[in-house]
Amino acid sequence: MNRSLIIVVFILFSRITILGQELNAKVSVNSENIEGTYTQIFSSMQRDVTEFLNSQKWTANNFLNNEKIECSFLISIKSVPSSDKYSCELTVQARRPVYNSSYMTSIFNFIDKNVEFEYLENKPLIYNETSIDDNLVAVLAFYSYMIIGYDYESFSLKGGEPYFRLAESVVNKSQNLNEKGWKPYESPRNRFAIVNAVLDKAVSSFENLWYDYHRSGLDNMSQNPEKGRNRISSALETLKDIKSASPQSVLLDNFIDSKIDEIVNIYSKADSKEKETVYTLLQDIYPSYTDRLKTIRTAGN
Repeated sequence: MNRSLIIVVFILFSRITILGQELNAKVSVNSENIEGTYTQIFSSMQRDVTEFLNSQKWTANNFLNNEKIECSFLISIKSVPSSDKYSCELTVQARRPVYNSSYMTSIFNFIDKNVEFEYLENKPLIYNETSIDDNLVAVLAFYSYMIIGYDYESFSLKGGEPYFRLAESVVNKSQNLNEKGWKPYESPRNRFAIVNAVLDKAVSSFENLWYDYHRSGLDNMSQNPEKGRNRISSALETLKDIKSASPQSVLLDNFIDSKIDEIVNIYSKADSKEKETVYTLLQDIYPSYTDRLKTIRTAGN
């Protein structure tokens, strides 16, 4: 069942609103580390980025207002090397609704620590799929496609691949920008690395993990918590296959960064044996997260 049809079911009894773009992005620009700078420029930057993300048509589908993907972009300005060029850390997060509940689950949570871009006040941000010459536009387009890909993938098996391919296309077209974050082997956690990881056939089981965790697991929790939790437990077993195929895959970190608090909450009502099984599984895959994972054992006690 495709994403649009599933969302329609989710909001079947909601009032129909106008059709629009895919994202409902909240943008914040943090410039507290910058002194003696014309501060109005950051308000303009926040306005322009918000307008760009929310007005751009990223897919061929129409979204109702209450279908839009909730996401946030936090631009933390680190320095202004020149009058029009900014260095920042970008935090991107996205959520999607869980069936028959008011709960929103995190589907994307990533910090891009090396983003540099030129920004001119009142200059329109324009995305051209065939040619990219603006790094700010390229970065925003890349993460928009990644968010949409992860969202669609959570509703439909392999449903996100077309959007991951579009993100890959942005990476390929950005190679000549001479900016950080796009090059192969530059970093295990740059933009090239995260889209390459999600499209890596060696870890294609991640598609099943992501779909089963959300559609078979979370979306069943309201009707049958035990059944939903069992499906999540089965989905988590797939992490072992991913770890075996690609021990350093950024997918592993991205998954636990998005889901660790949620997993603790999910198993807060499980029995001690189930808690111990999940803790042992995850601790073996994520030894550096041991202290946080220990809370699975005690959650709900």
